[in-house]
Amino acid sequence: MEARKAYAENLSLLERSRAGDESATEALLVANGGLVRNIAARFEGRGVDREDLIQIGSIGLLKAIRTFDPERACTLSTYAVPLIFGEIRRHLRDEGPMKVSRTQKRLAAMLSEERERAVKRGEDPRLSDLADACGVTASEAAVALDAVAPIRSLSESLFGEEDGPTLDDAIADEDAEERNFYHLALSMSIDKLPPLRRKIILLRYWRDLSQQQTADLLGLTQVKVSREEKKILAFLRGELT
Repeated sequence: MEARKAYAENLSLLERSRAGDESATEALLVANGGLVRNIAARFEGRGVDREDLIQIGSIGLLKAIRTFDPERACTLSTYAVPLIFGEIRRHLRDEGPMKVSRTQKRLAAMLSEERERAVKRGEDPRLSDLADACGVTASEAAVALDAVAPIRSLSESLFGEEDGPTLDDAIADEDAEERNFYHLALSMSIDKLPPLRRKIILLRYWRDLSQQQTADLLGLTQVKVSREEKKILAFLRGELT
């Protein structure tokens, strides 16, 4: 009942948004903000602040609001998922490496000069020594030096061993993002199913039980499970198309 009410409210807001009602557009952005935050969290650690990722993802949500067709066999949230993913991935691809501020560049130069002077004196300075000499904390010094460090090749050895593991072996699988998208979209679609159909999905595809085993556990006939399964798969195909 709650899901139907939310769906009807979304349709009403979409109609008003298309008619130029900015308050309706804002209401849709707020109502679906959790979806954007969920997706943005998957891209943390890429050199972009989480709040910035959420703002970028919101652009994808806004595009979804403006282009969504109520006649589609899916909800706005399902339709918005690939657009939000796409917007964030496009930004990360186009922006490239993390931008370095002038302040960090200047501090990194000061630290490098201080290190050179120490080396000439026959010293082997620690990071904290360089930081003290430049009047900053060790943490600030580390961030500045790391920001201007050269980009390393993915084929470079992790431990300096010729036949050892490379950086490419250590990084996350790029295809994982795509799988995450489909997993999220599928989970959202399954959540819309009635309790009985969710149980059938759980037993058949998560616990790998046969239709007869599923029927016995749920007190149904094998024919009933088979019919329900066909309806479930048809529904999920429509949601994910």
